[in-house]
Amino acid sequence: MKYILILVFAFLINGCAIFGAPTELDVTKGMTAERIYQEGQSKMRDRDYDPAIMYFGKLESRYPNSRFATQAQLETAYAYYKKQEPALSVAAADRFIKLHPNHPNVDYAYYLKGLAVFAERGVVEKLTKQQISDRDPRALRDAFVTFKDLVSRFPNSRYAKDSTQRMVYLANSLAENELHVARYYMKRQAYIAAINRCKYVIEYYPQSPSLEEALVIMISAYDLAGLDDLKQDTLRILEKNYPESAMLGKGAPGDERVWWKFWESLY
Repeated sequence: MKYILILVFAFLINGCAIFGAPTELDVTKGMTAERIYQEGQSKMRDRDYDPAIMYFGKLESRYPNSRFATQAQLETAYAYYKKQEPALSVAAADRFIKLHPNHPNVDYAYYLKGLAVFAERGVVEKLTKQQISDRDPRALRDAFVTFKDLVSRFPNSRYAKDSTQRMVYLANSLAENELHVARYYMKRQAYIAAINRCKYVIEYYPQSPSLEEALVIMISAYDLAGLDDLKQDTLRILEKNYPESAMLGKGAPGDERVWWKFWESLY
């Protein structure tokens, strides 16, 4: 009897191996495209994004030519964004833009892509809670370019105003990032490198609040590099554009040995 039970048990195990795991139940079987889309939308409202993505994927594979499948592609990009998976959100948005460049809602795809690119951060940034101006500027530039594409291509889009405001914020952050590097170069006594960073701010971000400090750092760097003519030229620009600058009054220490560090005392 004992051996019979062992044989039966072995047969059951082998049977599982022969027939494989039970087939996963397809909850969308027999559903119309509209019904699958509605189910995905319901999951989105519940903030249950994984099942929503599953429904939208099933919809696109089963009814690829339906209007619901096209909308599902956009919803998938948004679901990944809300799920805090920006790389997948960007990929889904890019795919929609490539497949449907003339779609009435393609401006939203650009907008969503910009949001996702901006939200994408590395593990170190998340753990250290870096300030945005201390981050790798590549993602900031990519987000800026995406929002710029939206505003340029669709100036009347409902997302154009918000995108423009985000561009201003990103431009100011990029300018501050350049000054962050310029300060580092000043401390390393790499004055020409610091000057070049400041010139970049002046040329590409002329409306940025960082412009005054860029001029101040340049004056300091020219002074220490012994380039007096350029120092005086830059000083005149500062006087003309920022007559109330702290550097022009009490803010600048008189000790020439630490003169270049006066910009640190302004904060």
